[in-house]
Amino acid sequence: MILTVTPNPSLDRTYEVPALRRGAVLRAAADRVDPGGKGVNVSRAVAAAGRATTAVLPLGGAEGTLLERLLREQGIDVAGVPVSGATRVNVAVAEPDGTLTKVNAAGPALTAAEAEALLGSVGDRSAGADWIACCGSLPRGLAPEWYGRLVARAHAAGARIALDTSGPSLTAALRERPDVVKPNTEELAQAVGRPLATVGDAVRAAEELRGLGARAVLASLGADGQLLVDGSGTYYGTAPVTRVRSNVGAGDASLAGFLAAGGDGPDALASALAHGAAAVRLPGSAMPAPGDLEPSTVTVTRDVPGDRALTEPAPGV
Repeated sequence: MILTVTPNPSLDRTYEVPALRRGAVLRAAADRVDPGGKGVNVSRAVAAAGRATTAVLPLGGAEGTLLERLLREQGIDVAGVPVSGATRVNVAVAEPDGTLTKVNAAGPALTAAEAEALLGSVGDRSAGADWIACCGSLPRGLAPEWYGRLVARAHAAGARIALDTSGPSLTAALRERPDVVKPNTEELAQAVGRPLATVGDAVRAAEELRGLGARAVLASLGADGQLLVDGSGTYYGTAPVTRVRSNVGAGDASLAGFLAAGGDGPDALASALAHGAAAVRLPGSAMPAPGDLEPSTVTVTRDVPGDRALTEPAPGV
């Protein structure tokens, strides 16, 4: 079973339009509402693969009620923590060429009591979990050290932790030695404070995160593939995609594929790549089912093209 923790979940509404024109009245060719938030998406992808998952998350208002219903309809066990603020609603506008414009709401501010209740719910539901995936930004009211506290508690209970966050939250949690962290290129550059222009730059940044405490780093390089850097060395993989429909949740689907395949080694990296590639071929933040995967297109190797320039170089901040 994979337990997910999403401190700042959302409802994600996606509109597909022929073209985004500022100031115009646009008619959507299609629209959909999906449960949102990085950990929520991991649970959705795990459930789509027919595996057991529990989603721990704060829920507030009518939006929270709808979010819980949508998750249960997808076969996800929901451990909701009631909060006074309403669950946020995010909007995405997708164009035919794959361009995606997103407006993300801030979400409710959590009180100290609500933050502690969220930690308590993780502890209550973590027995028997193969992995605990802690994902996404922290809502207002939670200090950057909150994820670190969660990692420490989970490790004390014998659980393995996958962490997908960025900025001070990631930096603060590294000292608690999460079992795997999953930054994208921009987040990786931010964590080490320098620009990343090549695949080799990304490898060195991932090795630095391991030096700071991460036991393994699963780094998404966008169109340039993914890296897995762990105690056994470095693996590099690619999964070509001919048409991008929406990249919302693709990284979350990738993490779900990695954890569902054991969360360790080249086979897990191959599963991550197959799930991520499948997700971008789907509308909105739809998560891939086994029939959507194309594992034959995935390549994983120890031969890392260190000099290859990244399609989208990341500035260090």
